[in-house]
Amino acid sequence: MNALNMAKTAYATTAAPIRTMRGVEYDAFSRITHRLKAADEKGNFNALVNALHENGKLWTILAVDIVDDANQLPEELRARIFYLSEFTKHHTRLVIRREANAKPLIDINTAIMRGLRSKAGSA
Repeated sequence: MNALNMAKTAYATTAAPIRTMRGVEYDAFSRITHRLKAADEKGNFNALVNALHENGKLWTILAVDIVDDANQLPEELRARIFYLSEFTKHHTRLVIRREANAKPLIDINTAIMRGLRSKAGSA
């Protein structure tokens, strides 16, 4: 590398691209859903329980945000998201007791990701 290229690299912009909250939410769902799916497909119960725990934390954060009076989402959407949070909590307990599988949780997260992605394209 010559001196000119080194100088350009040294003074190049190093700022990270600006990320929207929707993008951050999508990334969180994507990462956790991937972990759920991988653990479920491999039949690795310990990894599945860890992924379920992370998924539960994500849905708890969403539930807290949804009930906040400052949340500007439409009331009906807020109610639906809160219901999904409650369903996720209940179904997670069933999966941990080995009375159900993780597929509904994976499907819900995937649907949320599709919604976040489609809204991101139109925003």
